[in-house]
Amino acid sequence: MQKYGIPCANSASFSEYGQAKEYLQQQKTPIVVKADGLAAGKGVIVADSISQASDALANIMEAKAFGAAGNKVIIEECLSGEEMSCFAFTDGKTVIPMVSACDYKPVFDNDQGPNTGGMGSYSPPHFLTPTLSQTVKETILQPAAKAMAEEGRPYKGVLYGGLMVTDKGVKALEFNARFGDPETQVTLPLLKTDLADIMLAVIDGNLDQMDIEWSDDACVGVVMASGGYPGSYQTGFPVTGLNAVDKDIVVFHAGTKVGSEGQVLTDGGRVLTVVATGSTIAEAREKVYNNINRIHFESCHYRKDIADLKARAK
Repeated sequence: MQKYGIPCANSASFSEYGQAKEYLQQQKTPIVVKADGLAAGKGVIVADSISQASDALANIMEAKAFGAAGNKVIIEECLSGEEMSCFAFTDGKTVIPMVSACDYKPVFDNDQGPNTGGMGSYSPPHFLTPTLSQTVKETILQPAAKAMAEEGRPYKGVLYGGLMVTDKGVKALEFNARFGDPETQVTLPLLKTDLADIMLAVIDGNLDQMDIEWSDDACVGVVMASGGYPGSYQTGFPVTGLNAVDKDIVVFHAGTKVGSEGQVLTDGGRVLTVVATGSTIAEAREKVYNNINRIHFESCHYRKDIADLKARAK
């Protein structure tokens, strides 16, 4: 990103623990410490003190809390503002943005507690304007695809940018090569064009010939998690009420399995995501929470403030 002028936070990467620790002592807080690899959405620590950052660094690089993902770390300035996930289809040449989304990482309401893989999300972001969308496309998504092509590694697929809208403009936090979770659950229900046709166009390099259509509706998804997640938790509890939800509600299974008698059992940290669409974010949110309490399993936990824009504004 720095090489190709894509707006991002100031950062440095390290594969040597001693060098990373020495660099960290010279930084201001808050500071962000990232495991440079897949860590189930939990490899980013925002530290309010150098001591806390040092503990995170040791946990990642020395204790290998995230396994091989901690062989390399990124130490980065902490950006503040509105965070959002922006997605695009690309065939290596053409970049077509999708609808964007906002997700909720901390496990408890009001963004309290440890980070998780995501406790819920909504689309589109309430603060996303046409002008901001165009800026994201022109300064971040298109330059990223072009940069990979110029590096001799043209990328085909879903380009997912984790972005922060700061008072100094929008900046890229990270990129992923996937749809995102739990964002996929609130973006794909809004897609009107056949996804298979888009995928074939990406593979064949004909994305410039696609006219991709999206619904103008809003979509909200809330994760139902096992009690104790993202720490230790128990599994194997029966899930009831799945047939009691309204017909237009979608329940995505994640941490579930089928028991010996055919019943659905919990089998992971994030068990289900309950999703609804509506003409507004508020309408979709109301539908989700009117239905989520019909589903039950022992020690179930979910956030009560997903897509609560009034609470988010505070």
